[in-house]
Amino acid sequence: MQVSVERLRLYLVADPDIASGDLVDCIRSAIGGGATCVQLRCKTATDRQLAHLARRVLGICEPHGIPMIVNDRIDIALAVGAHGVHLGIDDLSIEDARRLGGPEFAIGYSPESDFDIAHAAAQGATYLGIGPFASTRTKLDAGSPIGATEFARRRRLTTLPVVAIGGIGAGNARAAIDAGANGVAVASAISECADPAEAARRLFEATAPDQS
Repeated sequence: MQVSVERLRLYLVADPDIASGDLVDCIRSAIGGGATCVQLRCKTATDRQLAHLARRVLGICEPHGIPMIVNDRIDIALAVGAHGVHLGIDDLSIEDARRLGGPEFAIGYSPESDFDIAHAAAQGATYLGIGPFASTRTKLDAGSPIGATEFARRRRLTTLPVVAIGGIGAGNARAAIDAGANGVAVASAISECADPAEAARRLFEATAPDQS
C-alpha cells in the first residue's frame, strides 16, 4: 500500500504511553472519525511486545485502507508487514531504509535543518514531518515551536509532501494547512480525549482542502 498525499491529511501518532484508554480501541475510534494514516510510536515496549502491538494495529488499519507506519524501527515494520517507517536524524539513514524496504515502502523523515529538508527527496524519503508547529508535551526533545511563518519557509524547501507535527489540535490545524502542510500529525489531541472519534472528526473537518 502506497502512502498517498491524501492519506497524510489526518495522521495519528498512536502511543500507548499517552493514550487515556486502550490504544487499539482509540485507533479504531480515530479511524472511524476520519484518521487517514496511523503511526505506531512506542518507546517503552520490548521488541516482542512492539511487534505484537504492531500486528494488532495493522489488523485494524488494513481493512480500511489506512497505511500503518512504525516509528523508528524498520526491523519491526518489515517483520510485521507494515506499510512504512518514520525516521529521525539519529535513526537508520533514509538510503539504508530504502534499500531494505524497497521502492513501495513508505519512509517518513523528521528533518532538523534546511539541508536535511532539501536533500531528503534525493535520499529516498516519501514525506517529511516538520515541526514542532506549536508547543508539545508528548515529545520532550522536539525543540522550540517554529510557528506558521517558519513552517511555511521550511515547507518551500522541498517538493515532498509535508506533515505538520507537534502541538497540533483542532484550534491550529487549519493554520498548519494554510502554511503549506499537506496534513497534520496528532497524538494527544486524539489519544488523550474521552471521545477519540469526535476529536478525529473535528480535526478532519479542520484540514479540509481549500476549495477557493
